[in-house]
Amino acid sequence: MPGTTGKFRCGGLLVELQTAGLLGELRPTELVTYRQREADHPFLEDLLRREPAPGAALWLVSWGFDVPALLRRLRGRPVAYHAHSSGYGFSLPPGVPVLAVSRDTLGYWGARAPRQPLFLVPNALQAKWLERGARPPAGDRPIGSESPLARRPLDVLVQERKCSAYVLGELVPALRQAGLRVEVQRGWVDDLVELFNSASVFLYDSADYWRGRGVSEGFGLPPIEALACGCVVFSSFNHALADTLDPGELGHQIGCGSLAADVERIQAAVRQPEAWRADPGALAALLRDCSEPVLRERWRQALEAIDRHWHRFLVEGDTPLRALPVWRLRWGGRLGRLQGWLSRRAEA
Repeated sequence: MPGTTGKFRCGGLLVELQTAGLLGELRPTELVTYRQREADHPFLEDLLRREPAPGAALWLVSWGFDVPALLRRLRGRPVAYHAHSSGYGFSLPPGVPVLAVSRDTLGYWGARAPRQPLFLVPNALQAKWLERGARPPAGDRPIGSESPLARRPLDVLVQERKCSAYVLGELVPALRQAGLRVEVQRGWVDDLVELFNSASVFLYDSADYWRGRGVSEGFGLPPIEALACGCVVFSSFNHALADTLDPGELGHQIGCGSLAADVERIQAAVRQPEAWRADPGALAALLRDCSEPVLRERWRQALEAIDRHWHRFLVEGDTPLRALPVWRLRWGGRLGRLQGWLSRRAEA
């Protein structure tokens, strides 16, 4: 990681710290920084200078913008890319495995690097979300009956980061004007679980944020966290959000149609959350698949496969497969069409 404090403190960092914790239960694991020196973690350049021989450890890189430089620095060593967002535009050296956190990211690398070893290892939901989540009971309750969600102090919760101008500038004022209690969370919060448990409805609209940056929503953890806490979720369905949020089953689309339609639906969800909450069976399956025990097993299987993969190349001297470059594929198609045209002309 580039660092773990200051400007590097964000949701993506917390996910990687949690991943390091999970991996530490499977094998000795050490978090290494490479931009910012920190007393609690070794620094990349120092480690490489003291390294007795390359190949003693598997390196995992993940910070998208820095990945090409890190892979060059770690050339000749077992390395894998823990891929979150996609669309950065770089290519991977032959043989470097990709550990994708979503099917959207997996599909991106499956198309861009079809000869790389690919693995699907979603991000895990921290145990505190399941232990302290206030999900409603699985059984159906009569519409209009008193619900645990209806008694929550906040009607609507919005996180400012990654949120669209539409939600912050139009929808939030309209919801407040309609009499709803709306909280826009800004800055760092020490206890997000408590905050999510205080809200009936959670809004998440990241499509514009990622479109403006040219990369993807790599996983989309906040809506899953909100679902774990019993919130009704209104969300965009861009990129990896479409992996988990089936429209009308686990979440509801935001910003579709008109402002008045959004206000009307969110008001209805606040009044009768049981009628709008996630399908109990689908939610239980989602939370199970995102649990730490399930993801720990996925990591175990992936790491064993990656160990075998690198043993073939670094010990046995095998040669990794290479994907044909795009220019060859395109020119090959054009050449084939030209040859077909010339063949038909000759026959005529």
